[in-house]
Amino acid sequence: MQAVAFHEHGGSEKLIHGEYPTPEPGDHEVLIQVRACALNHLDIWIRNGIPAYPISLPHIPGTDIAGTVIQTGRQVRGVQPRDRVVVYPVLHCRRCSHCLAGRENLCASIRMIGVATHGGYAQFTRVPQENVIPLPDSVDFTTGAAFCLTYLTAWHMLVSLAQIQPGMNLLVLGASSGVGSAAVQIAKLSGARVIATVGGSEKISKAQAIGADEVINHREEDLVHRARDLTGGQGVDVVFEHIGRDTWARSIACLSRNGLLVTCGATSGPDVELDLRVLFTREIRIMGSYVGTRHELQTLLPLLEQGRLKPEIHSEVPLREARAAQQVMENRQHFGKIVLIP
Repeated sequence: MQAVAFHEHGGSEKLIHGEYPTPEPGDHEVLIQVRACALNHLDIWIRNGIPAYPISLPHIPGTDIAGTVIQTGRQVRGVQPRDRVVVYPVLHCRRCSHCLAGRENLCASIRMIGVATHGGYAQFTRVPQENVIPLPDSVDFTTGAAFCLTYLTAWHMLVSLAQIQPGMNLLVLGASSGVGSAAVQIAKLSGARVIATVGGSEKISKAQAIGADEVINHREEDLVHRARDLTGGQGVDVVFEHIGRDTWARSIACLSRNGLLVTCGATSGPDVELDLRVLFTREIRIMGSYVGTRHELQTLLPLLEQGRLKPEIHSEVPLREARAAQQVMENRQHFGKIVLIP
């Protein structure tokens, strides 16, 4: 099969398009013909060899997968060839108290498809039966691939953890990213007032088009001053943070008293400074978030089918051009999701 893999860690030049063995499904697995695979920053982190994500080389990345089932293992039930599916990205033990309670994102053995296994930068991939979820017929494969991980992550952060409510002031960092654009839409659907940040004037109208009430160009404006000005000096109720070191101090400073910062990532680096006096004197809350549950993804898909949520697609790129696609993402030249088409 045609696929893109890296044989050693490093820059995007390490991605090699070529012929690789077609996988065979195990007894409880399905073989999927990949019709679309969306890029995530996770793909870059594992390519760079971040220690938190040990993998075997050569490795085929790609976590956000949509496609058609073409073969099933001997013990698979309820999934048939030709089924249109998306892939729930979390691999888990299915036995611990968290998994049994339907909170598999907290499983101590959690792994990710496209990290612990080969992923979707390929014509075919295999996944456990329990990780496939039917894709509504009205939703195309590109949209399905662009939806899963980012919308699941944003929903878990804002709805399940932050419990965003109508009238709240929400600050979304990096609204041009996949997870940032998902957060804008989910927050707007929840009735919040959305203040979004972007890194260029050309992205302001795009952020407004997907639901942002106010947009701050962080390259030209003082983020903290503008956020406080837009909230009458009070600060925002919730900060949606996924960037890390470069924005952390300003994110904290944008919060109101008893405000909540919820974070799912560290794109610019994981090490941050925190003045505990600010934390306790203003009763600020900080909450971590990791992916989301299968049930949450199943809750989200009807909203996609109804058109109430819709991923912003920056571009569709042929699989053989994965290297250039990752460079666009690394250079932050995109708005929304970049999707590979095998």
